Amino acid sequence: MKLKYLLLIATLLLTNYSFSCECMPIDKENMIEKGLKQSEIVFYGEVIKVDSIKRTFTFRIIELFKGKYNSQYIKGKEFTSCSILPIQKQLWIVYANFKKDKTIIDISGCSPSMGFKPYQNYFLPPPPPKDPLLISKDEKINLLSNCVWKLKYENQNIQDWIYHLEKLRAYKTFENQNLEKEKQSKIESYSQYIIISLIVNIVLFLTLLFVILKKKNFAK
Repeated sequence: MKLKYLLLIATLLLTNYSFSCECMPIDKENMIEKGLKQSEIVFYGEVIKVDSIKRTFTFRIIELFKGKYNSQYIKGKEFTSCSILPIQKQLWIVYANFKKDKTIIDISGCSPSMGFKPYQNYFLPPPPPKDPLLISKDEKINLLSNCVWKLKYENQNIQDWIYHLEKLRAYKTFENQNLEKEKQSKIESYSQYIIISLIVNIVLFLTLLFVILKKKNFAK
C-alpha cells in the first residue's frame, strides 16, 4: 500500500512539473528573437554565488544586451519549478524577467538561457570506474559510444553558446546604430527648427521696422 501511495504522489508531482514547464518548441533561428521579446533583461555574465538551500544566485554582468540596470551585479531566485537555478559557477547567457520591484530576476526554463557548459542542473555523480580487465568488449564499446555522444553534446552546446553571443552582439550594435540615427535625426530637426525660427524672426523684425519708418514718414 505504501508503495502505491508513493507512486501516486510521484506521478502527481511529475504531472504538475510537466504542466508548469510545458514550453513551446522554437527553432534555432527564432529562439533569440523570441527570447529578446519575452525578456525584460538579457545579458552575458558569470555566476559568482549560488545558495542551493535558499535557491538564490548572483551574476556579475559582463555585457548587457537589453534592459536598464545600473549595478554590475544582479541577484536571482528560483521562484517556481520551471525556474532555472544555475548550479555551476560559469559563464552564462541569460534571458530573464524581474521580480520584487526589479531587484531580483527569474530565469524561466522555457527561455533560451544557457551556460557555457551543459549539465548545469542536478546530476548524480558518475559511478566508480571499473577495472578494465573486468569490462567486456560490449561494455567498452558502449562506454566509448557514451563518451563520443557526450563530447558531441558539449561541442554543440559551445557552438550554440557562441552563436547566441554573436547574434546578441549584432542585435546590440544594430540597436545602438538606430539610437544614433534617431539622435542625429533629432539634432538635424532641431537645427532646422532654429534656422526657420531665425528666418521668421528676421522677417518679422524687418516688417516691424518697415511699418515704423513708414509711420514716421507719414507723420512728416
